[in-house]
Amino acid sequence: MYTKEGNVNMSNGNDKTVHISLRKRVFFPPWILLIVLVGISLLSEKSFLSGMQAATGFILDNFAWAFNLTTLGCLAVVIIVFVSPLGKVRIGGSKARPIMKFRNLAWITLCTTVASGVLFWACAEPLYHMYTPAAAEGVEAGSPGAAVFAMKTMFLEWTWSPYAIYTVATLLFAFVFYNMRKSYSIGSAFVPVFGDKAKRYNGIIDVICLFALVLGMAASLGTGTLTMGGGIENVFGIKSGPVSWGFIILAIVATFIISSVSGVMKGIKLLSSLNGQVYIFLLLFVLIFGPTAFMMNFSVESLGAYVQDFFRMSLMTGDIHGDPWARSWPIFYWCVWMAWAPISGVFLGKILKGYTIRDAIVCNFVIPSVFSMVWMGLFSTASIYFENHGVGLYDSLLKNGTESVVYKVFEQLPLAAVVIPFYLFIVFISFVTAADSNTNAMSGLCVKGLTVDNQESPSWLKICWGLTLGVLTWVLISFAGIDGIKAASNLGGFPIMFIIIIFIVGLLKVCRNPKKYDMFQEDYDSEGRPIESVRLPIETEE
Repeated sequence: MYTKEGNVNMSNGNDKTVHISLRKRVFFPPWILLIVLVGISLLSEKSFLSGMQAATGFILDNFAWAFNLTTLGCLAVVIIVFVSPLGKVRIGGSKARPIMKFRNLAWITLCTTVASGVLFWACAEPLYHMYTPAAAEGVEAGSPGAAVFAMKTMFLEWTWSPYAIYTVATLLFAFVFYNMRKSYSIGSAFVPVFGDKAKRYNGIIDVICLFALVLGMAASLGTGTLTMGGGIENVFGIKSGPVSWGFIILAIVATFIISSVSGVMKGIKLLSSLNGQVYIFLLLFVLIFGPTAFMMNFSVESLGAYVQDFFRMSLMTGDIHGDPWARSWPIFYWCVWMAWAPISGVFLGKILKGYTIRDAIVCNFVIPSVFSMVWMGLFSTASIYFENHGVGLYDSLLKNGTESVVYKVFEQLPLAAVVIPFYLFIVFISFVTAADSNTNAMSGLCVKGLTVDNQESPSWLKICWGLTLGVLTWVLISFAGIDGIKAASNLGGFPIMFIIIIFIVGLLKVCRNPKKYDMFQEDYDSEGRPIESVRLPIETEE
């Protein structure tokens, strides 16, 4: 029930009342700032856009090296933690029971992070790289060498590196929340570095991360709406415009609100499982009916080139060549992934209870990265194959936009009339799944009183965020365009880069001596080494 102050009294199932109240200083600042930014964009779109792009350009020009090193640092730390004794530590202690099956965890991780992105960019992005390669590569645009470069870039931007960023945030939050029993806040992850005095900054840190994610979700929902609108026009002939966009946004928002208020154990599991099955179907379909031999051969060759040039490409800035390519692509992506990582890590971390740190790395890092490599290995190479055989994918990209490429690829395969609507459906479900999980995490950060035993925020808060995002996204794409908010969302990655660096330091400190920080001292031997434990059965769903 609600108290007079707007708080909520909830039962945790053990006849104990949990007092949950709104963190006004966390909820209102990003909510109001988002409205202000959209208002400015409406009043003067050109000035707003130029200002945001200038700020983004300044950050990418002056801190490209820092984004590269931070991303590479995340990758190194994840590997170190995996092989260290910390990998044996069970999240929540040796007696903690998992919330869900490992399979569900893996699909949720994939769908919460970059899955919707690979749907859109797998076919279109390699064409950009093939026709505008980095100067440092020294290859001719449109040449076989440029095609190899395009595939190396796809592997770099969409596999191990981005998932390392997410995994660092996820592991540290899970350990701090469950094993250190700190509050449900991103700022709690600062405790291993700065001690308990870091708690005084929890609100500020949560506001920064929440603001970055809200902007990112608005931009993502807007981009997805435009993409689906173009696909619906392509398939059904319904003109893409404000009316159709309104219905698309309404359907997405309504679906993820219903899923979110149903509880994390229900909606997310159902949606992610459906997502996973459809992903596998699409992979098998393209593998069987696409240019199979070319896709397999070129994927393996490109994988070798990616491994050979991994460090050079990971640290590329383009300054010596006066080339903006690195800032426009991989460094831009590092900025975006970092902006999303802390809050996505909160959600992914809280569903890891009962699993070991090593299990979590397999689930959050290994499986999604391998999946993305397979996905890019098939869809991206198929796109390059059809482009080289005169289909005109790049011309379609320039004339009709990024979203047109994947439909043109499907048109080269059998049953296109069936597969394209099917693809539109999975695009819809992917956005719903990602929005569902992130809305859940956003709402949780906006209240105080959440505990290990009670992690559900009030439904009205989830509905509030969902409606706010839906209305603002529609206004944005209908009247002002989305480029300004996308530029603003990218700015969020800059302050969060420093937060990620602190996460790296914190995870290394925990890795060095996990017993020092873990409340479950009985899970360690006399020399401070974690004791192997058996995974318990999952909690019974009510």
